[in-house]
Amino acid sequence: MNILKRLENFRARFDELGIDAALVYGDYNRNYLSGFTGHESFSVILKDKAYFLTDGRYIEQANAEVVGYEVIEYKPPIHNAIKELLLENNVKVLGIEEDRMTYSDYFTYKELLEDIQIVKLSQTIEKLRMIKEEEEIELIAKAASIADMAFEHIIKFLKVGAVEKDIALELEYFMKKHGAEGLSFNSIVVSGARSSLPHGTPSDKKIEYGDFVTLDFGCIYKGYCSDMTRTVVVGKASDKHKEIYNAVLDANEAALKAIKAGLSCFDADRIARDIIKERGYGDKFGHGLGHGVGMEVHEMPRLNFRSNEILQAGMVVTDEPGIYVPNFGGVRIEELVVVTEDGYRVLSKSPKHLMEL
Repeated sequence: MNILKRLENFRARFDELGIDAALVYGDYNRNYLSGFTGHESFSVILKDKAYFLTDGRYIEQANAEVVGYEVIEYKPPIHNAIKELLLENNVKVLGIEEDRMTYSDYFTYKELLEDIQIVKLSQTIEKLRMIKEEEEIELIAKAASIADMAFEHIIKFLKVGAVEKDIALELEYFMKKHGAEGLSFNSIVVSGARSSLPHGTPSDKKIEYGDFVTLDFGCIYKGYCSDMTRTVVVGKASDKHKEIYNAVLDANEAALKAIKAGLSCFDADRIARDIIKERGYGDKFGHGLGHGVGMEVHEMPRLNFRSNEILQAGMVVTDEPGIYVPNFGGVRIEELVVVTEDGYRVLSKSPKHLMEL
């Protein structure tokens, strides 16, 4: 990872933002700009220098990992330590992560830094993170490969009488056993009528013959996430199962074929949404087509009907249309995709035809 290049790219936005310095302490943005992999630490970045502040729990780790900063072990409270640094460096305008900072912290700094103007960073770092370096893509691809192995493993457990919670636990165990350091998010395992819950929590429900089973899961590998969804039928699929599944699959494929640099996120969503509307299920697709994936499982860009962002080469996004019919069930099919100049590369390799288990 080229941390110094990332810092340079961030500093290049300072004049546009009108700031002398930035206070960065959201875990993902701070670590992206420093190389650190821990928590509860703080960065003060100026135009010509940068400070990394951490406490005794992380000082050894910070000295080993952080690139391009002077590492300082601070004594609480952190607010006073940051104030001293800002005053020493004659900072007049400070940028903050307005959507990462707590309300309490904002007012603490507002009172402490009475002679320093505080302005928003306006997701500048998140926008830099949208375009992945090749090494980042390789780590996401590795996380996706672990999830693919987990899907191949878990379908042996999808049978009548299996419990949703047990399946989720087996997924977590398998992925960690095969190199994952954690879950991208709490796995979604829902069956039967519960599969109409897009973000349903695994329950004590047992799978029954004829159930849709939706599995939405992913893992973290060296700080980067994967995200994949597959839906299967345990038993024999009915005509309605097939109708819903094929509508989602066609929407997924149509959006996938359109993905390339220059396509608007709005249009990517529209392509899939129009197919689902044509099949009579427009009101049953209640979320966006997809989202960026990287250090966070949900990050910029957002592929939905409100987005004005344009896909760029190097973005990693999901393509995940769905149909959710209350009291019957639902289908979601999710691919993890790298955007290229003239198309796309799919990272999730698990089969997505309708499987009857």
